[in-house]
Amino acid sequence: MQAVVDEVFRALSDPTRRAIFEHLAREGEQSVRALTDRAGVSQPTVSKHLGVLKQARLVRDRPEGRQTYYRADRDGLAPLIDWMKHYAAFWAEHIDRLERLLEKME
Repeated sequence: MQAVVDEVFRALSDPTRRAIFEHLAREGEQSVRALTDRAGVSQPTVSKHLGVLKQARLVRDRPEGRQTYYRADRDGLAPLIDWMKHYAAFWAEHIDRLERLLEKME
């Protein structure tokens, strides 16, 4: 599980990859060419970023003729959401314990 979370964090830590993912999530399926035109970087660079996002299961691809289309796979965010829920509960419990301790000290 931790390896999957690490992979999602690593994929989204790059601003260009995060922008590509956000664009796909917002606008839907796009060709590599359309993503390249928008990203302002070379096609090989966009393809490399898409490969990292695909490995992290954040995007899915669909070849059609000579084009490849990508779309965001929101299920790929599930490991990250689970991780955040775990630590939200962890901190809530610790803050509650601290508040109880402070009340006893008053």
